[in-house]
Order: sequence, then structure tokens, then C-alpha cells
Amino acid sequence: MQPPSLMMYQPMTISGVLHHGMTQYGDQEIVSRETHGPLHRYTYRDMGARAAQLAHALRGLGLQPGAVVGSIAWNNHRHMEAYYAVSGGGMVMHTCNPRLHPEQLAYIVNHAEDEVVLFDATFAPLIKAIAPHCPRVKAWVCLSDAEHTPAIEGGPEVLRYEALIAPQPTTFDWPAVDETAGAALCYTSGTTGNPKGVLYSHRAIVLNALTSCTGGVLNLSPQEVALPVVPMFHINAWCIPYSALVAGAKLVLPGPKLDGASLYELLEAEQVTMTAGVPTIWMGLIQHVEQNGLRFNHLKRTLVGGTAMPQALIAKFVDQYGVEVRHGWGMTETTAVATLSVLSRQDMARPVAERHAIIARQGKPVPGIEIKVVDENGHTLPRDDKSQGELMVRGHWIMERYYKADRTALADGWFPTGDIATISADGVLTIRDRTKDVIKSGGEWISSIDLENAAVGHPAVAMAAVIGIPDPKWDERPLLFVVRKPGQTLEKQEILDFLTGRVAKWWVPDDVVFVDALPVGGTGKVQKNELRKEYGNGVPNGARTD
Repeated sequence: MQPPSLMMYQPMTISGVLHHGMTQYGDQEIVSRETHGPLHRYTYRDMGARAAQLAHALRGLGLQPGAVVGSIAWNNHRHMEAYYAVSGGGMVMHTCNPRLHPEQLAYIVNHAEDEVVLFDATFAPLIKAIAPHCPRVKAWVCLSDAEHTPAIEGGPEVLRYEALIAPQPTTFDWPAVDETAGAALCYTSGTTGNPKGVLYSHRAIVLNALTSCTGGVLNLSPQEVALPVVPMFHINAWCIPYSALVAGAKLVLPGPKLDGASLYELLEAEQVTMTAGVPTIWMGLIQHVEQNGLRFNHLKRTLVGGTAMPQALIAKFVDQYGVEVRHGWGMTETTAVATLSVLSRQDMARPVAERHAIIARQGKPVPGIEIKVVDENGHTLPRDDKSQGELMVRGHWIMERYYKADRTALADGWFPTGDIATISADGVLTIRDRTKDVIKSGGEWISSIDLENAAVGHPAVAMAAVIGIPDPKWDERPLLFVVRKPGQTLEKQEILDFLTGRVAKWWVPDDVVFVDALPVGGTGKVQKNELRKEYGNGVPNGARTD
């Protein structure tokens, strides 16, 4: 029998992270772009004091431990205060994705049983639309001062954040909470059916934040300046608002201005060394940099996730601009990052193209996470980089069941992700497709992700997407959608010729549709279900195929 340990037990809590950041790095700076434009600057110590004021204010509104507080907000300093005030105060922080359809947004506010909703002024029309359908909400609070709080005619009564917290004390007796208690709540993007909630514990968030600070993940320290472009309403901004306080890094929050020009200005002015976001953001940033002959003078690395980053874009960041790319994988159900591709010393000796190919994969599990792939019968497949199956994951911050569900989501202790993947002998994960997106043609699998990445390698292609359409002979065939870069005149045969030799011959699509834009959802992913609605039975008459 193992003897019991003789170690002190101290629960891992969000308030503990706040205390650490305030006391050890109290003078470190948080820079935030206000919703109405200008930059706001203050310190960790200031943020903690205002979080205490908000915690008092929420108590004053009648909220008790365990209550749920919603937010519909950008990455900014008031949203950051709410992250710590709500969870630290023993309540649950429910970050709502404003890019969801209003009906879905009202659904998750009601399903989560939000009692107070904090929102940015940008979203006043959205609040007016959903408020009549959210009867449980006691108070709607605009994250602004009096001058910048919009009037919502015919809408709910709105409280002003600054007026709400101003009379409150700047210290708060943060309650002792169980580290396994719920701290934050996020919902999936709801591409099929209603969104599903994932309730994160204090322990899961703190463990992920601690791991994320390490050199093999975010590599944060007091010398670093982090700018999370990934929204705070999307998987906790990959836990960077927590990791920054753990590491003592300067934090820059971009607010609503996520275009290439605004991000570049912020990166340079605040000397950002590390950033994180989805590939569509970096495509826009690189286009701005290229068009204006600019360079990155401080940025050292970017963490990319959400969807696969094309190898051509990786090459641009690394070869032309000297910015390291770390390519990760995670999902709402995994709290934040679960695997990450980072080059080893041995990898650095490889040819440049091989290094980019390594980064284009999803990498190895971070400490605390395990992965495997299984066949349709649940049998574990070999790690040979060839055997494709459904990706399964388990670990310290992986969901066990969805919020309010009465059944576990696990299969034999593992969470089935819905991703089709392979794993190499040395543990490197490659996401080949989603189970709903993989194309079966003539009894063989075609990866829509690999085909899309090959298409984006063409210099005239801004974005690409692939879906499967019915075929009487082959069961399914790939249909390619292309968004041309501005000023480019790419034609159908040209892109098909480009793909020939870069992918298997039988992968080359039979047809190409040129579109002005692809439907992109709230998490930056192309909404292939929308493409299937219109093109699922083939190319309709009038579609631009040349």
C-alpha cells in the first residue's frame, strides 16, 4: 500500500491566479483597445482592484455563489476584469459568442441560466433582439462609461459598468472554492443542432494556464508581450488571459479592431512578441504587410489553431518575416490547447521545406494530455502515420460530459473528438479531416484539409474550401471553392493543373467554384454546412466555375 503524501494541499483557483499576478507582477501592464477606439492602459494591480469592485457589485445585484454571469464582449480590459471577478467570486463566467445566430444566442443564455449579462456597446442591437427571449436575466450591463453607453430604444433597461462598480470597495474577500467547481462556461459553435455547453473547473483552467506558460507551448515570461487575437468568447482565448498573469507577461487586448492594419499597428506600437489566433486572421495580416512593404520588428512567434494553417502561409511567416509558427489543436471540449507542433533541435537540422511540413501538422500532446486514434469498432490503430481513425483524447482538462447532460460523452474513458487523424511513431498528430467532412471516393478517403491547403499554395488563392458531392460512379467527388486574391485572374484549369502533381491524381476535383467570400462562422472556421446546402447536389446553374 502506498503511504499518503506529506504535502500541503492548496486548491487551484482563479482567485489564486489573480492574487499571484497582483502581488508578484502588480506593475505589469495591460493595454486594451476600447470599443470606441482609443487605447486604455493600466496594471495588473489596477485590474485586480476593479475586479474586486465588480465582484462586490454582482453581490449587490443579488448574485450568489454558483450563479452564472454571461458576457457578449470583445477582448478588452473590462471583459478581463469579469473573467476574474465572476469566477474568483465563486460564480460561473459564461462567455457568449456574438457571432452565433440570435436564436442560438438566446438559447445558450437561457440554457446556462444567466442572471446578469455584460455586453460591449457594439452589441446593443443584439441585446435588443434577444432580451425579450431571456426572461431569467436580472440585469443587462454595458461595459462602458456613461458617455459611450448606447440607448436601446424599446429594449431592456441597461446598467452602466463604470457607474455600477464606482462606489464599490477595491478589495474583496475571495471565497474559498473547491478546485473542481465550475469556473467558466463555453458553448460549441452549434453547426449541427443547438450549441452544447462545456463547464470548465478552476483546476482545469489553472493546470492549462500553468502548462501553457512553458517553453514548449506559449513560452511566456515577464519579458514577453502577449496579444491574444483569439476571442475571449472562444475557448477562454486559449487560456491566455490566465497564462499571462501566471507568467507575468504584458498583455495587449485588441478590442473589436481585428483587421490587418489595426493589428499590425498594435503589434508594432506595443512591441508584441507573441500572439495567437486562427489562420484567417493571419491571412489578413500578411496581406496588409505585403501590400505595404512592412516588417515585424518585435514579433517572435504566433500560435495558430482553430483550423489547419496552410503550409504556404507558414512559409511566409517563417522565411520572409522571421516569425516562428506554432501550430496547435484543441476544441471547446479541451479547455484550450491540447497538442502543439514545435520544432526540436533535430528538426532544426532538416531542410526548410521539411520544417514547414512538420509545423503544418498538429504536433504532440502537451503535458497532461494523451491521444490515440481508433477504427469504427473502437480498436486502437497503430502509430504509423498512415492508419486513419477517429481521434480520441483524455487528460487533466478534457470534458467528461456536456453541461446539464445526464450521460457521459466519453467512450471507455476517452473523449471522441470527431476528427479523423493519424499519429506517427514519435507521437505527432496530423488531423486529416472531420468525420463529417472527409470525402470517400471509390472506396478511398480524400482529406478535404490537405486538398484545401494544397490549393491555398497557389499565389493567386486567398482562401479555399472543399466539400464532397454525390457521384454515381465514385460515390463522392471533391468540389473546390476558391476565393481569388484581389486583382488576380485565376481560372479553373489553372488551379486544377496546379493541384496535379501536388496531390494524388484521383484527388484532383472535377470542378471549381469561384466565390467572392466563403461563409465563416463565429470561430473563424469555414461553414461547410452552408456550402452543402447550396452545392451539396452539385454545381447549380449560374455558379462561377471559370
